[in-house]
Amino acid sequence: MPVINSCYTGSMLVTIDTGGTKTLISSFGRDGKMGESIKFPTPGDPAEYTKTLQKVVRERYGSSHVDAIVIAMPGVIVDGIVRWAPNVGHGWQNVPIMHMLQNLLPGVPVLLENDVKLAGLGEARAMRTTPTSVMYISISTGIGIGVIENGKIDQAMRKSEAGHMLIEYDGRVQQYEAFASGRAIVQVYKKFAREITSKRTWHQIADRMSRGLLVLIPIIQPDVVVFGGSVGTYFERYGEDLAEILTRHLPDHIPCPQLVQAKHPEEAVVYGCYYYGIDYLAQQKAKKG
Repeated sequence: MPVINSCYTGSMLVTIDTGGTKTLISSFGRDGKMGESIKFPTPGDPAEYTKTLQKVVRERYGSSHVDAIVIAMPGVIVDGIVRWAPNVGHGWQNVPIMHMLQNLLPGVPVLLENDVKLAGLGEARAMRTTPTSVMYISISTGIGIGVIENGKIDQAMRKSEAGHMLIEYDGRVQQYEAFASGRAIVQVYKKFAREITSKRTWHQIADRMSRGLLVLIPIIQPDVVVFGGSVGTYFERYGEDLAEILTRHLPDHIPCPQLVQAKHPEEAVVYGCYYYGIDYLAQQKAKKG
């Protein structure tokens, strides 16, 4: 479990990690420890998702004192609207999800943020000393990043879609995740990442990953890059190769950041929800004086 130095003195926070196939609901008490979790398949239809979530939350937490509910969603989220989430159902576009979910529990504030950004927040804040700049990269079906500056989600990068960067690779311009994501690995090597043991193959995969990182690192210049997602789980198979490739190609005045594996790949999002929630509550308390 992550090390949490919690200043949260409320009653309960409810965190919701909405994935393309499953949704995970967890609660956190004032000690910062995760309570029991509930998991169920994510309904593909937004209205059905809302109905299911409301039913589960009210049945489980309706009689509890909940200070806030923090919801993580995949895709591009702007002003409480899921503008684009291709991996949920048949693809969500322009879904006013915040409006649909604002009354999950009467009187309880609902917060919404992108799942990868929250995962990055969870990983950065779980470190013993939070680095000044952390870039979390999730390499799974697709690729996404979360940039954390001084322990907060970088607002300037909130809409970033690194997986859709256009990069020349193999003689043509392609989106980054088209050749370096978990889905691309399966298409090229006919195996899932967990099945690949060949050092030569992992060197090739590291080279694919490096193409996007060689664009991102000079722009963001993070102190640490954290690798999450399903491919991040196998960091030990390609980490050294990737560091060598990046060090060789980065300009001399731009050092290769520390590359690390996510410590809690299965729980990073809900812990990020927790930190996001306690920051929000602290801000509200400060406003009240």
